[in-house]
Amino acid sequence: MSRYMVNKLMVEIDRHDESVAAFKRDTTAFLESWEAAALSPDPPYPVGGSLTPDERKAFADWDFEKLYVLGAHPYLLWHLVRAIYVPERLTVEELSDAFKAAVAEHDWPDFST
Repeated sequence: MSRYMVNKLMVEIDRHDESVAAFKRDTTAFLESWEAAALSPDPPYPVGGSLTPDERKAFADWDFEKLYVLGAHPYLLWHLVRAIYVPERLTVEELSDAFKAAVAEHDWPDFST
């Protein structure tokens, strides 16, 4: 599992409005471009530069519950889902309720990187 890359990708998406817009517009293209760039990053990442198939699918499906279960850092995950879901899909209140309900049954996964 590449938790570091999951967390790094969430930061990269949420860092700039242009990245959020690109992710929302064409998630698959965004992921492909980001992973291609991550293969030879400058500066190099500590471990690898790719996502597992499960991680890639969770991002492609905007599946925050799956990302949580896979060990995405909850603080970064909340900021990511807020950026991509609000306001087009859900209000902040609706997202907060959906987020809490989705992750509640999973307790606290191992968030170490």
